[in-house]
Amino acid sequence: MFAKIRSNKYAFSGGGATVEEHKEKGGNCDIDISFQYLRFFLEDDEKLEKIRKDYTSGELLTGFLKKELITILQKVVADHQQKRKEINDTVLKQFMTPKKFNFLANKSETK
Repeated sequence: MFAKIRSNKYAFSGGGATVEEHKEKGGNCDIDISFQYLRFFLEDDEKLEKIRKDYTSGELLTGFLKKELITILQKVVADHQQKRKEINDTVLKQFMTPKKFNFLANKSETK
């Protein structure tokens, strides 16, 4: 919910000042914050490229980008919250136990 509110209200848009202007001139993905986050979180490169083309041409409005980002971020946050719930003392101990590294596994290779 927090991601939804913050993205819709505060994310800087690369779209036009009006819907008409955006449809005429298209959006600027280089400055659109939602698109920049989609570049990081959206794993489907073909879908990202289609969004870029459609947004740049004016076919897609900034609200679509924000909605896509919100959907992705809500899943990321929900997955993180679920994994956090699964942490117990055993998992924590395993994670926090120092591991030995064997950088010179084969000493003859270093000669």
